[in-house]
Amino acid sequence: MKRVILKLSGEIFQGEKEFGIDPMQLKKLAEEIIHVYKKGIELGIVVGGGNFIRGTSNNLHGIDRVTSDYLGMLGTLMNAIALQNVLESLGVTTRLQSGIEVKSLAEPFIRRRAIRHIEKGRILLFACGTGSPYFTTDTASVLRAIEIGADSIIKGTKVDGVYDKDPMKYPKARRYEKISYDEFIKNDLRVMDMTSITLAKDEKIPIIVFNITKPGGFERVVGGEKIGTVICSQ
Repeated sequence: MKRVILKLSGEIFQGEKEFGIDPMQLKKLAEEIIHVYKKGIELGIVVGGGNFIRGTSNNLHGIDRVTSDYLGMLGTLMNAIALQNVLESLGVTTRLQSGIEVKSLAEPFIRRRAIRHIEKGRILLFACGTGSPYFTTDTASVLRAIEIGADSIIKGTKVDGVYDKDPMKYPKARRYEKISYDEFIKNDLRVMDMTSITLAKDEKIPIIVFNITKPGGFERVVGGEKIGTVICSQ
């Protein structure tokens, strides 16, 4: 792998907390990212916001889906700013681009500028998804991967891959080592939304889902070890 998009679920940022950002977890996450960065991997990072609000299942009664989606995008911005701060405190250069214009905190997303940042060896963080409601940060991660010419998408979660059932509810759930885009869609698996999988299929970009909370996991994935689940062409 030379250039990858790392998609981070918002829940990763909360650690053992029920809500928000756990500073210790954030530092561990930054250290995992830096280990890979120092191996010469060009990194773009798309950040989720599920530790603050999830647009598809929010519990803010009286707030419509579009508004809750925008609130979720702002949650991704908070996560991205926090991660950027910790990464830079550990000595790496970063840039933050946002799908929603927030001039005092982030650059607007501009494709040519994003590519240039990565070519200059900066870790590039993407916040606020696509900038539009009804599109998840999973879809944003595939879209950004296409736009910057990434080799693959690596999704870091709290679960060590894609299962046929929710492993939190079903102890005998089976983990896939490899699954095709078509089989993922046919089985209606919910690790990533269907729009993102369809887009990845069209562009033939492989997606690797793995548990980023296990030390060294990210480094092992980019090193080619068969951990997690690969979603790709049959």
